[in-house]
Amino acid sequence: MNSIINFISGRRGAWVTLLLGLIFAGLAFGPLAGAKTDAAPGVGLPSNNETVLVDEALKTLPGADATAAIVVYHSDTAFTDEQKTWLLGTVDAKTHQLAGGVNDKFLKFTNLKVMGNAFVPPATISENGSTALVTIPLDKSDQVAVVGDRVKEMRSIAKDGLPAGITAYVTGPEGFQADIANVFAGADFKLLAATAMVVILLLLITYRSPTLWLVPLLVVGTVDGMSGGVVRSLASWLGISLDGSITGILSVLVFGAGTDYALLLISRYREELLQFKNKNEAMARALREAAPAILASGTTVILALLTLNFAELEGTRALGIACATGVFLAMVAALTVLPAALVVFGRWIFWPLTPKFGGINKSENGLWAKLGRGVSRKPVIVAIVGFIVLGAMASGASGLQIGLSATDRFLAKPEAVAGQEILAKAFAAGSSTPTTVVVNNDKVAEVVAKAEAVAGVDSVKTGASNDTITKLDVVLTDASGSDAAYKTIEGLRTAVHDVSGADAKVGGLDAQGLDVKNAYSHDQGLVIPMILALVFIVLLLLLRSLVAPVLLLVTVVASFFASLGAAWLVFVNLLGFPALDLSVFLYSFLFLVALGVDYNIFLVTRAKEEAAKLGTRQGMIKALSSTGGVITSAGILLAAVFAVLGVLPLVALAQIGVIVCIGVLLDTLLVRTVIVPALAFIAGKKFWAGFGKATFND
Repeated sequence: MNSIINFISGRRGAWVTLLLGLIFAGLAFGPLAGAKTDAAPGVGLPSNNETVLVDEALKTLPGADATAAIVVYHSDTAFTDEQKTWLLGTVDAKTHQLAGGVNDKFLKFTNLKVMGNAFVPPATISENGSTALVTIPLDKSDQVAVVGDRVKEMRSIAKDGLPAGITAYVTGPEGFQADIANVFAGADFKLLAATAMVVILLLLITYRSPTLWLVPLLVVGTVDGMSGGVVRSLASWLGISLDGSITGILSVLVFGAGTDYALLLISRYREELLQFKNKNEAMARALREAAPAILASGTTVILALLTLNFAELEGTRALGIACATGVFLAMVAALTVLPAALVVFGRWIFWPLTPKFGGINKSENGLWAKLGRGVSRKPVIVAIVGFIVLGAMASGASGLQIGLSATDRFLAKPEAVAGQEILAKAFAAGSSTPTTVVVNNDKVAEVVAKAEAVAGVDSVKTGASNDTITKLDVVLTDASGSDAAYKTIEGLRTAVHDVSGADAKVGGLDAQGLDVKNAYSHDQGLVIPMILALVFIVLLLLLRSLVAPVLLLVTVVASFFASLGAAWLVFVNLLGFPALDLSVFLYSFLFLVALGVDYNIFLVTRAKEEAAKLGTRQGMIKALSSTGGVITSAGILLAAVFAVLGVLPLVALAQIGVIVCIGVLLDTLLVRTVIVPALAFIAGKKFWAGFGKATFND
């Protein structure tokens, strides 16, 4: 290890390291970069899932490659006779069918033909006479651009020539797919721009230098670009799909973690420049002392992310693989390219606050040193008060709800959501997204009777069939994605499964939503204990102690629940969110525990280094004084970077951003600065008790 460190920080080795970094960057942006795809990723449920089995069965039926867009026309009052004529048309004397209605506007899109001619069913008007819907049968496409373009054109046609007092919306499966894709249109640029601005601002404030901030920004920004290409290539090789939320979180995580590692290394390098006249020797010492903490931190995050590979949902597994790859590249760059670049530039890069050989380290008598000495005087009281604060914040999560309906998942309400809400008030709420049941042909009548008897079912209609199975369209009375709809799906499944010989299966969007909800519950129960176990093992191996890892893990978990409680109060009272999205609890726990423990690692590894010379009490005070400023800067930066997820109008990402932002600030400003030092002072030399050889004084 020493030979590698000496090479990276050496006069010639630094240049070679930079050259190797540039070569790898060229490969990552070139041959190793995977191509961007326009395909919409699937939900990613296991192949034996009931919803997936229904989808497979539907492929054998006529119209298997079909979907639908629903055009909703609405008036605040009942339609007039003239408006009804405009909507429905008039009866053709030759065919005795309605003609000239709004349905005829969409003939170019339909995949349905009657007597060889394109056909769209006439509008259906609600009982209260104020809402009409037109269902447009379409060929299914997994190409985002195709879906987006035709929905855009349908919306333009629907609004063209509207009579006064009528509004039009395009919703249904096709409308929702287009609007979800539109959420991520330009997302990479918006996230990158917002993240870069936040990082630049905070680096300028931290370093108060017009030049130094450029080095970590260029290194981390390059890594972000590299990780995007490498992850796409890896995803293609593994056969997994990436959506905008995954690439957005990847970018935020790379910038956040990479900049944190850079701040830690640069802080230690500045400190060593006061002790060494030779910049190469100063960097070698800084890298030697900071590398274990950075390696432990990066390894913790990477291993925690890789636990997502045990999840049922493909999207969750894809997030784990993508983000683990990005953090690995950020960690490697922070330990190789960044120190090499700093050595090449020399001391002047710190101008105007250039550290001079023999200078005084002002941090030893600064704010953080005074705080450490203050905590050491009454550690028991400080620890109790700290946990009371965390407990009070955690109590805010007492009324926590998990699971958003389809219409509540956007910060800015898109047209598909607005149309669905109007539709739900005038027709059965599930009319635009009927649930699908596939059943053996000889049991259709029996299954229909069972389904109609289920509470929450509005109607059952027989659909397409082949030689063996028949499709049933079941309309639910409750809004799609709601708990009531999920309860109906459970009742429906129980009812149709009881029909002997029917081999009935229930699918569709609501059934899929229920299965995704259950998959997240399964993943939380499996992955969260694995994350805790891995973090504990990493801390155990790093600190060679049994007591310290337990205490550190307790503080991080307490911080998570405190941040969850505080965020829930914000969501309910300020932002009006009715519940957490299904993914939020697991992802927030992962990021907060894995990233939150970083700051404890940065502090405690330095405390262990100093405790060997000064004892536990003075060692912790020294560590707090040395790392206080840089860890606080790193925490504020990481919190701000995660808050940037709010630039995307998706509730799940905004919720993750707020929870992680609050949690990181708690870890940085309360847990690491007050509670952890207090626990160390209380435990004394027992804080380090374990299986290592090192022994320290109190």
